[in-house]
Amino acid sequence: MSFRLSGLQVDLFRPLFAMSSEELRSKGIERRTAAPGDDYPCRISLEVARPGENVLLLSYPVQPESSPYRSVSPIFVREAATTQYVGHDEVPEQLMPRLTSVRAFDERHYIVAADVTPGAQLGELAARFFERTDVSYLHVHHARWGCYVGRIDRA
Repeated sequence: MSFRLSGLQVDLFRPLFAMSSEELRSKGIERRTAAPGDDYPCRISLEVARPGENVLLLSYPVQPESSPYRSVSPIFVREAATTQYVGHDEVPEQLMPRLTSVRAFDERHYIVAADVTPGAQLGELAARFFERTDVSYLHVHHARWGCYVGRIDRA
């Protein structure tokens, strides 16, 4: 089964990039500068921030739909990100070594299945979930820290 993994749209965050650190803090958002060894995975580009890049750490409504599974997750976004990651039948390099948690949602936005898998096997798990007719889309999170990664849809 073919799949499409998508990061978040950059336009959602552009207004935040223009704000001062004080304005961001008043909204519960933190600006950080990546240092060597930092691991700030961007939810727009699905790339890790390089040393010297600014990122924003914020809470994001990853499941805004009206259901008992409505949720918010911490995310990082790179201020230098210009393009939303959209991968067809591929997993970004930064996800390969990570343990991921995958939640399968139905059309009512209820979780109908969930599992964990190494990032390198994410495509296989997505294909298995999409064999089910009740699965509409998937959410991927980092299993250890719980941060949202992106959404997977049938291609």
